[in-house]
Amino acid sequence: MFKPTKRHMAKKLLLMGCMVVAPSAFAQGLPSTMTWSSYDVGSAGYAEASAIADAFGKKYGTRVRIQPSGSSIGRLQPVLQKRADFGFLATETYFATEGLFDFAARRWGPQDLRVIAGRPAAFGMPTAKDANIRNLADVKGKRVAFVAGNPSVNVKCDAVLAFAGLTRHDVDARMFPTYGAAMSSMAQGQTDATCTSPTPSQMYELAESPRGIYWVPLPESDTQGWKRVKKVAPFFKSFEETVGAGISKDKPVPLMAYRYPVLVTRADMSEEAVYNFTKALDETFDMYKDATSVMPRWKLSDAGTPPIDAPFHPGAIKYLKEKGIWTDEMQKWNDDRLARLKVLQRAWQKTKSAGEDKSDREFEALWKKNRQAAIAPL
Repeated sequence: MFKPTKRHMAKKLLLMGCMVVAPSAFAQGLPSTMTWSSYDVGSAGYAEASAIADAFGKKYGTRVRIQPSGSSIGRLQPVLQKRADFGFLATETYFATEGLFDFAARRWGPQDLRVIAGRPAAFGMPTAKDANIRNLADVKGKRVAFVAGNPSVNVKCDAVLAFAGLTRHDVDARMFPTYGAAMSSMAQGQTDATCTSPTPSQMYELAESPRGIYWVPLPESDTQGWKRVKKVAPFFKSFEETVGAGISKDKPVPLMAYRYPVLVTRADMSEEAVYNFTKALDETFDMYKDATSVMPRWKLSDAGTPPIDAPFHPGAIKYLKEKGIWTDEMQKWNDDRLARLKVLQRAWQKTKSAGEDKSDREFEALWKKNRQAAIAPL
């Protein structure tokens, strides 16, 4: 019979001690390895995903592989095909659940996605100060920069205009081939206003240029304005921004906030897996909150609340309830958002059956009609 020596026992005790003190993904309920999708390397989304992944690795020993992509399809497809556990996505989450733009194509339709949390990201209308636009009504007839082939930016800009009851037809809409060109157009004297977040380098350049910068205020008190916004982009909420070009804690500006990045997974991801992920996101907050100037906004009392691009996952809701964040009002929002998604999915199935023999263009036109009819009563 084997009799352990003192040396053998010492090695065994040392190994047991290491198992106690070493970070353990399994102790938290996380897998030892995970894959996340995100925007390209160099983007805010990639930087924030990397900071959170680093915290997970240090605290739990979880190894995270981040799969970057410059396209909405490229970021979402790995999640849907179960090649990525979670996605650090943007407004494509809303488009995918609504069957809009790229997702109106026959191969897509409304996707069964759920969110865990999303960092508030401010969005508004910066103007050249010398254009004398002091409120949104003043933008009527002015030159406004849009980005060709970028529905994410353009739909948000439509929502900003809707705040004042305006549309693109009420302004001199100038289309630019790239985001950078549109953002630079004011400093170059080509336009008077655009729509963006407060921190792109081009906004700082505008602030330092002879034209100067002015952010049009979007006050929370304008209830009618916000009703119009919600009809165009229901994921927006009021937000007082303190960081950005021409903005500071001493000179805050009331703007809109959407979620970027928004943490997304599939509806069929297990409740336990999402609960454990949400808990890990919360428990490592102090480890990543200083990684960038906006990382403190990942605090779950800010990031784990609606409105957001898709319904919350039950696993996330379970943890948010435990933390005292989730309210009856939030549950009502989530129930309504889930009901809307199911209505759209039924309309999609109806469209697929009726449009089987139609061309792609005819199919998308039929879907547009059926989609509008389905959501009109909501």
